[in-house]
Amino acid sequence: MKVLLVLASALIVCVSNTVGYNYKEVIQKSLLFYEAQRSGKLPSDQRVTWRHDSAMNDKGVHGEDLTGGYYDAGDFIKFGFQMSFTVTVLAWGLLDHYKGYEAADSVENTRKAIKWGTDYFLKAHVSENVFYAQVGSGWIDHINYWGRPEDMTEPRPAYMINVTNPGSDLAGETAAALAASYLVFKDVNSTYADILLTHAKQLYSFGYKYRGKYTDAFDDVRCCYNSSGYEDELVWGAAWLYRATNDSTYLQYIADVYTPIQYYIGFNWDQKIGGADVLLAKLTGESKYLTKMENYCDNMLANQQRTPKGLIFIAEWGSLMTTAYLMEICLETAALGVNAAKYQAEAKKQINYMLGDTGFSYVVGFGDKYPLRVSHRAASCPDPPAKCDWTQYSSPDPNPQVLTGALVGGPGVNDDYEDVRADYVHNEVDTVYNAGFQGVLATLIELGYSD
Repeated sequence: MKVLLVLASALIVCVSNTVGYNYKEVIQKSLLFYEAQRSGKLPSDQRVTWRHDSAMNDKGVHGEDLTGGYYDAGDFIKFGFQMSFTVTVLAWGLLDHYKGYEAADSVENTRKAIKWGTDYFLKAHVSENVFYAQVGSGWIDHINYWGRPEDMTEPRPAYMINVTNPGSDLAGETAAALAASYLVFKDVNSTYADILLTHAKQLYSFGYKYRGKYTDAFDDVRCCYNSSGYEDELVWGAAWLYRATNDSTYLQYIADVYTPIQYYIGFNWDQKIGGADVLLAKLTGESKYLTKMENYCDNMLANQQRTPKGLIFIAEWGSLMTTAYLMEICLETAALGVNAAKYQAEAKKQINYMLGDTGFSYVVGFGDKYPLRVSHRAASCPDPPAKCDWTQYSSPDPNPQVLTGALVGGPGVNDDYEDVRADYVHNEVDTVYNAGFQGVLATLIELGYSD
């Protein structure tokens, strides 16, 4: 009877919703943003035509080809940890909300976005226990250059993890990305999928056997990101490998690592346990995971600080991103029969805040009013051969290029936001920002919340 009531409640939500925004269009635009972030040799079907081939000399310390992948944000560094999390979340959304992507006519473009990342990971995983964690120096990149990626002349060192300088968090997250992507491709390109799974297993074994944080493996990454720990990525990676292989060995790995972090929660690039809990609830049916997620979502919706206009406010930096990831795991919890009406309604409310309920859309190119001066070097540059340098950084003029689909960091705690290029806290973009946001959109489309 309880299950029937939950299903009926979810059905009422789907039937009675009123459409305010075209979520399908937003997903389509979001995928254009990922094309704008591509590094390396661009494909013939590249749709963002103001971007061109770049960083074509990216190499490892032994000359390995490290071209490709994604630039992280408005800069030109390739951070493996954030890139792999982005790919995991994109793959998760496509796997579990395929109908939403299908309705948005975006299945193939999402596969391409995922593959752009996984192709790079295969290059970066040069041997079983060696993985390139980063290309480009944050210290050099952030200080020395403002311009197009195509025009870069700065040194681009590469940094690795290995048995003497391990990175269990990076290895575990990349294993998750490759395992999830294996599931995406296994029915459309089985040969490629099998390669991804082989690398996923190797990377997980490396991360599990040789323990350490990747931000302790080399100094440069601490310019920009610091990992709080690696146990959550080992749980997350094992959960995805269990889903991909049905090998119960990975459940034992989870049991071995989970206890010291059992009270951790939340979901973002640094904290994976919330995502792991809801995934494990789905895979194992164990109530302890689902109860934990229900308690977390209920507490956040009831007690977390909100802005005057209703945004659930978790962090100053990337405020919209953190809210989107909360909504993603609460929607996944709802899909397992927990408080579906409440969680779905809240997700719709939060997404609509981002898309224009305050009179301003935080997605570039969507709506009538949106950010025109996002902190993004390539978008700030006029068409070549016009010069592009620090003059563009400080210019009050709108960006010459429209970074279509990018979700900016977002407002402060009082809904305060200024469209200024120099405000990277609120006005920068990031591949991580869009991934969870896009997953929420696909879920809401699947539930019937788009025209």
